[in-house]
Amino acid sequence: MTETLISLISILIGIIGAISAGVAFKKYSFGIVGNTISGVFGSIFLIKTFGRLGFNPQSIVQNGTFNSGLFIINCMASFIGGILGLVVIKLIKRKLNKEKYIK
Repeated sequence: MTETLISLISILIGIIGAISAGVAFKKYSFGIVGNTISGVFGSIFLIKTFGRLGFNPQSIVQNGTFNSGLFIINCMASFIGGILGLVVIKLIKRKLNKEKYIK
């Protein structure tokens, strides 16, 4: 498995996390397209931020071997990143709408 394939799988899992969070919590949903976009950005942001701890795609396939434990951690971080991306974007939207109505 190459680093590129692992990165694409991570992004897909982030999208699944955001869509499932949107289904479970209706007040955070932006529809299928909005949830997909927030899942992509949330997943990438969390993996890029915390990937230096050792579960980035380069560490997973280091020296030509596949480390399944690091891959599972990467998948869980991507799923959580998708959910957090959805929540953060909803909070930003609320904040922007609140200031819009004050003026």
